[in-house]
Amino acid sequence: MKSILYKISSSLLASLVFLSTMSFTVNKHFCGDFLVDQAIFSQAETCGMEHDSGISDEKGCSEDSVAIDGQKDLKISFYDLNFDQQVFLASFTYSLTGLFEEQPAHNVPFANYIPPLLVYDIQVLDQTFLI
Repeated sequence: MKSILYKISSSLLASLVFLSTMSFTVNKHFCGDFLVDQAIFSQAETCGMEHDSGISDEKGCSEDSVAIDGQKDLKISFYDLNFDQQVFLASFTYSLTGLFEEQPAHNVPFANYIPPLLVYDIQVLDQTFLI
């Protein structure tokens, strides 16, 4: 169980680091005030109203690009924290490691034995009494 928990948490943390450092661009194409196409990893398709010279029509076609940059610096130094934060982090780490200590296995001496058959009073079960 413990190894499965470690694998799941390490996979989640790796994906969190990957997603926080990933950069991408969102391209949008507008014709007037209407959004025609939106693309994340490729160029947005045009509405077809542009001339061959590259000049857009009088309708006002426009391209909009939004670049979302990922995190660049991932290494945070322990010494950049103030003293109170260092004390909290050290005490939290120490107390958290104490939660995951292995418990000793309990030995059950009668686990391999079959319990004896129970003897029932047939007259009481059937409720037949001689008077």
